[in-house]
Amino acid sequence: MTALPDWMRPPRAEGWLAEDLDRLPEAPRHTELIDGALIFVMSPQRWWHGELVHSLTSALKELAPAGFRVGREMTIRLDERNRPEPDILVTTAPFDRNLTWFAPDDVQLVIEVVSPESAHRARNVKLRKYAEARIPHYWCVEDEDGAAVVHVYELDGPTATYVPVDICRGKLSRPVPFEIEIDLDGLTPGGRG
Repeated sequence: MTALPDWMRPPRAEGWLAEDLDRLPEAPRHTELIDGALIFVMSPQRWWHGELVHSLTSALKELAPAGFRVGREMTIRLDERNRPEPDILVTTAPFDRNLTWFAPDDVQLVIEVVSPESAHRARNVKLRKYAEARIPHYWCVEDEDGAAVVHVYELDGPTATYVPVDICRGKLSRPVPFEIEIDLDGLTPGGRG
């Protein structure tokens, strides 16, 4: 067994902190911080996942009104020990070319596209953490025989938890965070359309 590289050793007994991610240039792309632990996406990405993320990002960019930006491959600093990277996010933050993360107050929607290795984090861990950070909208996208199915959640402010408001198949129609109409079946080659 080979020794771990030095950069993989936490700098303190309680683990990594959010700002440590900016000082780990050797870390693999898409490294997340969950509860002070580094999470690496080490499994190969499925083509369905990549196509869906690309198509959904493009569709949302076309629909986003002024004041909203749609992005990917950016983390959200939920607190000092949590900095997850959703597949897609919608923010109201002004563009800053040096920005490496968003604050929860600037994020209106997070979208996680479930893959076998991320299922527990997307359906449970991130669902809870994004809600506790008071991000208003969360979508969890599942692969149902090649078609995208979107589980839509909205924040219940008094309890800081998400409540399910819809399960969308075929077509996604939402009034928030802005007016959204998307043909889900057209997002991937394996869709129902």
